[in-house]
Amino acid sequence: MTEDLSVIPRFIINSLCVFYFQMQDKAKISFPSSKKELKFFGWEQPDIILISGDAYIDHPAFGVAIIARVLEDSGYKVAVIPQPNCKDDLRDFKKLGKPRLFFGVSAGNMDSMVNHYTANKRLRSDDAYTPGGKAGFRPDYASMVYSNILKSLFPDVPVIIGGIEASMRRFTHYDYWQDKLLPTILHSSKADILCYGMAEKSIVEIASNIDKTGHIYEVFDIKQIAYLGDMDDLKSDDIILNSHKDCLKNKNKYAENFIIIEKESNKYNSRQRITQIVDNKKLIVNPPENVLSEKEIDSIYNLPYTGFPHPRYNKKEPVPAYEMIKNSVTIHRGCFGGCSFCTISAHQGKFISSRSKASIINELEKISKRHDFKGHISDIGGPTANMYKMKGINIRLCEKCNKASCIFPDICKNLNCSHKPLTELYKKTTEINGIKKVTVGSGIRYDLCLAETGSKQTDKENSEYVEILIKNHVSGRLKVAPEHTSQKLLQLMRKPSFGIFRKFKKIFDKINSGYNLNQQLVPYFISAHPGCTENDMAELAGETKDLGFKLEQVQAFTPTPMTLSAVMYHTGKCPYTKKPVFVAKTNEERKKQIRHFFWYK
Repeated sequence: MTEDLSVIPRFIINSLCVFYFQMQDKAKISFPSSKKELKFFGWEQPDIILISGDAYIDHPAFGVAIIARVLEDSGYKVAVIPQPNCKDDLRDFKKLGKPRLFFGVSAGNMDSMVNHYTANKRLRSDDAYTPGGKAGFRPDYASMVYSNILKSLFPDVPVIIGGIEASMRRFTHYDYWQDKLLPTILHSSKADILCYGMAEKSIVEIASNIDKTGHIYEVFDIKQIAYLGDMDDLKSDDIILNSHKDCLKNKNKYAENFIIIEKESNKYNSRQRITQIVDNKKLIVNPPENVLSEKEIDSIYNLPYTGFPHPRYNKKEPVPAYEMIKNSVTIHRGCFGGCSFCTISAHQGKFISSRSKASIINELEKISKRHDFKGHISDIGGPTANMYKMKGINIRLCEKCNKASCIFPDICKNLNCSHKPLTELYKKTTEINGIKKVTVGSGIRYDLCLAETGSKQTDKENSEYVEILIKNHVSGRLKVAPEHTSQKLLQLMRKPSFGIFRKFKKIFDKINSGYNLNQQLVPYFISAHPGCTENDMAELAGETKDLGFKLEQVQAFTPTPMTLSAVMYHTGKCPYTKKPVFVAKTNEERKKQIRHFFWYK
């Protein structure tokens, strides 16, 4: 039967697969993840096998799903192995054999160490990306572990690592859990290539080049990748960082590297490679791709995602992360906030890439027709919910800029921050049959919609946005992130004055009262960020108490790789000003700070 299936046209096989799994599992199959499914597709060998630390969900909120669909759309046979067991005889890694082109490895939607440990380095008891929220289904440093296993089992097959864990560990980086600087993850993982950022273009080009030539070294000129090359691999305009060895000897060298990396990451068109010596090898990080056009980002989100978990999970408990986002829609990528502690802009980029209204409405209409949809779209947003369609008024000025933020310390005069396209989109969503309510679950930048831009028209449009948002698109609670009340600390965080939050709260309360709504404003705060003292926390407790808040959305700071805050935490200095910064490092210091959140207990 298998031999006969292999000669049947692919579209017939796909139709049979859909029918088979609809009948047997009551959900569509997305990509084969077992030998049985591989045979049913009629494949002797996949072209590419993707390994993920998350359960496999065929939804564009999950990075591996996007990569799988993009590769499939380019004509490749893709299989997925989610959460392989690393503690037995490694049968999960071997069950599909070796791919024709390469293995793709991701730790999942989160850095595995952030996923596993609390801010105080205690092991978490749950994992939102696993059925039933159960912990223990992925290893620490998952990208490194998976890659090393694959290299030991299939030494002749290229391994490509990607996702946020690999992306944010591409240079020498501070690792909070080991409390030391680690070299590029390419060094420890033995992977051949690292794709950083949202690397759909890169991964397709890698597949194409390996397919044509059969050699991994033929991909080394592709944008948005990193690799370990020879010491004599040199271009005249290469940007040369302090070596990993020098960073270990002197923390200031590591801080100097960060400034260069951040500035290069925030260029509109970066054309230079960044290099760093690691032992007897040279890390080479090629410049990123250009910002995706509307047509390009639409093409990614218009692919035929089923929107469901793989049928292998049908008899298992729900995956909490999926339950949270299954009725949500991503409308843009990127964030120009530049917050010191955040990885989003470093991973997705500073410049916004927005989907067309038609593409977003099309996805919403598909959700509205699902058998399990109850009428509520839980989120329509992105890394920051209200940056849709925003960009520079004069792009030539953007091309000359390498600032980390377009809205700190002040909102850039060249930024078109009109919320009109977003307001129009909100109105359009309410016209879709079957959708009763559309709410915003992503965080919003209230400083952006309250800005005095100098344009009466823009200010009016932004004021209308705030009213429509609070009146129609809050699910009982609107989450925002002032982060702290201390001005000196907010400067270190690259966040706006707490006075702007007070202004937003007044507007929120007024609109609630005007429409007789019973809605809550839920502020998010961080303790123990570099620069934060216990006195700062005492002041925060007092100010938030006076505003009537009993805080619940709070967290102790966790230094994550490749962020400004992590540099300050490790070095005890701000790398830009060279000024000392107090850092609460001991458990007792950190506990004392977080206790101030809960004065009411």
